[in-house]
Amino acid sequence: MTVEKLITDHIDIWSSALQTRSTAGRGSNGKIDLYGIKKLRELILELAVRGKLVAQDPNDEPASELLKRIAAEKAELVKQGKIKKQKPLPEISEDEKPFELPEGWEWVRLNDLAPMSLFDGDWIESKDQDPQGNYRLIQLADIGVGEFKDKSERYINAETFSRLNCNQLSMGDILIARLPSPIGRACIYPGLNQPAITVVDIAILRPSIIYKAEYLVNAINSNVFREQVESFGKGATRFRIATGHLKSLLIPVSPFNEQNRLVARVYELLSLCDQLEQQSLTSLDAHKQLVETLLATLTDSQNAEELAENWARISLHFDTLFTTEASIDTLKQTILQLAVMGKLVPQDPNDEPASELLQRIEQEKAQLVKEGKIKKQKPLPPISEDEKPFELPVGWEWCRFGSVINIRAELVKPENYYDFFQVAPDIIEKGTGKVISQRTVKESGVKGPNSRFYKNQIVYSKIRPSLSKAFIAEYDGLCSADMYPLDCFLNTGYLLKVILSEVFLIQVRAAENRIKMPKLNVESLSNILIPVPPAGIQSAVFSEISQMDTFCDTLKFRLQSVQQTQLHLADALTDAALN
Repeated sequence: MTVEKLITDHIDIWSSALQTRSTAGRGSNGKIDLYGIKKLRELILELAVRGKLVAQDPNDEPASELLKRIAAEKAELVKQGKIKKQKPLPEISEDEKPFELPEGWEWVRLNDLAPMSLFDGDWIESKDQDPQGNYRLIQLADIGVGEFKDKSERYINAETFSRLNCNQLSMGDILIARLPSPIGRACIYPGLNQPAITVVDIAILRPSIIYKAEYLVNAINSNVFREQVESFGKGATRFRIATGHLKSLLIPVSPFNEQNRLVARVYELLSLCDQLEQQSLTSLDAHKQLVETLLATLTDSQNAEELAENWARISLHFDTLFTTEASIDTLKQTILQLAVMGKLVPQDPNDEPASELLQRIEQEKAQLVKEGKIKKQKPLPPISEDEKPFELPVGWEWCRFGSVINIRAELVKPENYYDFFQVAPDIIEKGTGKVISQRTVKESGVKGPNSRFYKNQIVYSKIRPSLSKAFIAEYDGLCSADMYPLDCFLNTGYLLKVILSEVFLIQVRAAENRIKMPKLNVESLSNILIPVPPAGIQSAVFSEISQMDTFCDTLKFRLQSVQQTQLHLADALTDAALN
């Protein structure tokens, strides 16, 4: 089977094998990786370095002759005093070779392909940098897999270049990243309109004109090379491969004429991958826009009849609309938005209005202050009509968050509560209200003061609040000082859903943008507006949201199962092609 046929016959597998990568704080809204196309790119490079991408020509001069010329080139440079004589690397044993190469190919250590030894970039500290400098500082962000990304905007001046005795880059140098991700990726430096150097975490290989530098970059970016790189970093939390280790890694070298054919073929096939990737991204983007537009019709509905019509339209195409985790998360957030707008459950005109409830809460809080059970709060400003995000149903009221909660700050010493559970933002899932693991205070190893929280309180993270990390406590415990334990005077489940809604989050982002540190203080949190329904339907709203959340979670679980199957198919197809 030709590679084109491998691609076109299985294009649905390559295109549909998607992987959702979680963003900060875990949880929803992760970035989608085009896993199948990524595997296809890796496969093309792997086939190239295994000699399976183009036909071998027995008339080609073998790679052994090419290696002799490289050795002669290095010897001549030593003789001319242009480079120092390099310490010979150990012979390659049969056990080291990852697989058998075609006739005329050779295994060689990477440094033996460099006329001068691999060398590191320069150690440049922040104080050495100069925005007005005329030497560009190439960084890890500039190094892509076979692509110079040209992203960085850091510079040093001529005085620093001279003082630190920096190594200036030459057009055609091969740049190899010594840090993830992925580690060991390489590209060719194309030359810029100004002199440039690199940071120390980039190794530089100055290639010979005796072979194709593009072939060497493809070989370095293949899994054959990357697996060797990663073998040095097993168990390391932040692995940086030493240039000395890079020098000793094995590269499969083909005859020179075959290198030319391989480079052209790889370029042709990777261009095909680029087209496939662009089509997939365009399709995903169009799908995202369609989902958002249709779901917006629900929140924009003017009455119950219009809402029912819009929902019926979406229901007809449910199986084609909600096919990504992001679309399901958008559906979940839309349902939550409908709930806090008073559009999810029917209203009962006989319910006591929320204004009466808020008056009772005010009286209850005043009595608790009088009894010394809570502290008196600073008066909250009245709500103007301009502040209200949207119109609420009859019987609902807008109020400030501080009116319906009490922040109970009770700092304690952790050593007195070793058997309690300890919760911090790192184990709360973003935007879902779920604590994803359990640990005792002793297991957490916390030393400084923590806040004590109590069962049925809401615990809310004030640090990086736009991540919406909050949960309802099911037990007494301790939380980090970066969290607020909240006594709730509304239905606790309903109040948590409001905190997780876009209505709340929009105001959090606005407050967050006004401060240097992403942390909500008591005043900012207390002033956020929330919609309050009559007491009689708060539990009904929470129950309806919870049922829809369960439905969405089931939908997402099924989707993940299908995606896992697609990933396995892409892996199986890759393995079959290699074997």
